[in-house]
Formats: sequence, structure tokens, C-alpha cells
Amino acid sequence: MSKANTKPAAEKPPVAIDSQDVAPRIGTGYPPPYDEICRYREKRKLGDVFGLTQLGVNLTTLPPGQGSSLRHWHENEDEFVYVIEGELTLITDDGEQVMTPGMCAGFKAGVGNGHHLVNKSDKPASYLEIGTRAEQEVAYYSDHDLMTVKDGGSFRYTTRDGKPV
Repeated sequence: MSKANTKPAAEKPPVAIDSQDVAPRIGTGYPPPYDEICRYREKRKLGDVFGLTQLGVNLTTLPPGQGSSLRHWHENEDEFVYVIEGELTLITDDGEQVMTPGMCAGFKAGVGNGHHLVNKSDKPASYLEIGTRAEQEVAYYSDHDLMTVKDGGSFRYTTRDGKPV
């Protein structure tokens, strides 16, 4: 029997895990000085553990004073957040709303309502963030001359007129 056409079996992703076993990524990919608001943010990329390609799922913890991101909106990716622990302030073009455990918010792709979460409390707060993964994406930052452009999985930051940051 020839082994020429046999390939090693790909490692199967787990079916279930303890989310705390996933190492957190601390900080953000934003270039300075834009990184300040989420410099100490902890993000556990749960969807990656399961090999999810169409859906991103992150367990994120914000220490006091930190934010989820800069206030932004996406052209092609939907987003959904669900508060698990603590108190977070959702800031959108419509104003501020305090969110507590069990509360959720959703942001449809293409709707230009800049949003982010900020921990204004004195204790850490955690939430699930779930979003689609588009091959092509542009995210606009409402309060800054900044955009993220995603093309085939690689990200780059530019000004709104396309100059590299």
C-alpha cells in the first residue's frame, strides 16, 4: 500500500474549553498615541481556539479607566457585545448608557454610529464581543482622523484620506 497520497491528520480543535485557559492578549494593535485607551485591555480570542473563520468571539476584560477600542464603526462587519461582569459605559453618537451584567448591544455593518465601551468604574469589567469576519473591511474612527483597512486578513492604519499612520 502506497503512502504517497496520505496526509497527516490535522489536529482537531477542542469541542469545549475553560475560557480562562486561553492566554489573554494585552493591549491593542493601534499605533501610538491611539493605543492609550486600550493599552491594558485583556482579550482572549476564543473563536480562534475552535478554528472559527466566519465569526470572531472574544472574552474581553477592561481594567478601570480602559476602553474596548477607539469609538468606531464598520463598513462590512456586524458586532455584538454581552456584558458578563462589572459595569461598562457604552458611548455612541447618541450619548452614554451604563451597561451591567446581562445587558447587550449590537452594531449592524454599514451604520455610521461610532461606538465603544469604557470602564468608568473602580473594578474590572468583562464582556463577550462577537463579530463577523469579512475579508475586506474598513473601520472608521469617529473622533480621530484614522481608519483601519483590512484586505485579505492584513490590517493597516491610515488617515481618512489614505495616508499611512
